[in-house]
Amino acid sequence: MADSSTPAEIWRPHVTVACVVADGERYLMVEEAVHGQLAWNQPAGHLEDGETLADAALRETLEETGWTVELQHLIGVHQWRSTEHGDAVIRFSFAARAVSHDPQRPLDADIRRATWLTRAEIAALGERLRSPMILQSIDLWLAGRRLPLDALSHLPEGGAP
Repeated sequence: MADSSTPAEIWRPHVTVACVVADGERYLMVEEAVHGQLAWNQPAGHLEDGETLADAALRETLEETGWTVELQHLIGVHQWRSTEHGDAVIRFSFAARAVSHDPQRPLDADIRRATWLTRAEIAALGERLRSPMILQSIDLWLAGRRLPLDALSHLPEGGAP
C-alpha cells in the first residue's frame, strides 16, 4: 500500500487507434521499421493529448499512408499486452473508406511503404505482423461488426457534465 503522502503508481496502458481501410478484397497496410526490424500493420498509432479517438485515426492514416479517409464505424476495442515492449495496449479499431490519396505527401519516418493487400496476403505475413489485432479487426469487419461512431464521445476540457 502506498504511503498517504505519496500518490499510488497508476497503471497507464498505451491508447492506440487503427483503421481497417477496405477496397474490395484488399486492405490498406503499412510496412514500418520497428526497433530495426520491418513489420506490417494497419495505419495505426498513439492517441495524442487533447485529440479525439476519431481524429487520431484520421491523422495516423494520413501520416502513414498519404490517404485521406472517412471513418464509417467502430469495429471494436481490443486489449492486449504487447510482445514488442511488454506494456498493455488498448486499441480502438475503426472501419474507414478511402477518399483521396496524395502520393507526394511524405510519410512518417518509420514507414517504408503503404500498399494494398488481401486478407490471405496479410495472414501469410505471419510473424511479420506487428500484432494479432490486425487480423482480428479485419475478421471482425468481415463478420459484419459495425458499431456506431457515436458510441464514442469526447467531452472538451472544462466541458459541463
